[in-house]
Amino acid sequence: MDNASARNMWGDYLDHHLEDAFAEAPKTIHFCDNEKDANECAALIKKGIKRATSHSLLSLQCRNKPLPKIGDFTVVTDWGGTAQCIVRTTAVKFKPYFSIDEGYAELEGEGDKSLAHWKKVHWDLYERELAPYNKVPKDSMIIVCEEFEKVYDRKK
Repeated sequence: MDNASARNMWGDYLDHHLEDAFAEAPKTIHFCDNEKDANECAALIKKGIKRATSHSLLSLQCRNKPLPKIGDFTVVTDWGGTAQCIVRTTAVKFKPYFSIDEGYAELEGEGDKSLAHWKKVHWDLYERELAPYNKVPKDSMIIVCEEFEKVYDRKK
């Protein structure tokens, strides 16, 4: 882990959770592809509102990114790389884009939590992610639906 803020937060977490001392070191990420949305998502996770994220399987494959696994830890940062909290993956499901429902959109916790909002912002994101690979999103594309729980943040 090359992010000092994330490394320090992981160390603080382990000080109180020795049972996870041998867990694989967490990945460090910010959500989204822009500062406003990344910071907003981090805040929603800290508040316990955002409890899921959605990856395009094709985008993960194009970028050689691993699939999330149940039990994975992730240090969530703001856009600037400052650690905000730690989450642990609780479920991973593969669904076609067209089958995402209102309940899942609500778990994502963004915007007005509606399915219409989810479809709009995610379609736009997938277009941007896939464009460098000369790919386009499709209604039948597989979405990796990752659910998580916040397990640690620093109370200020």
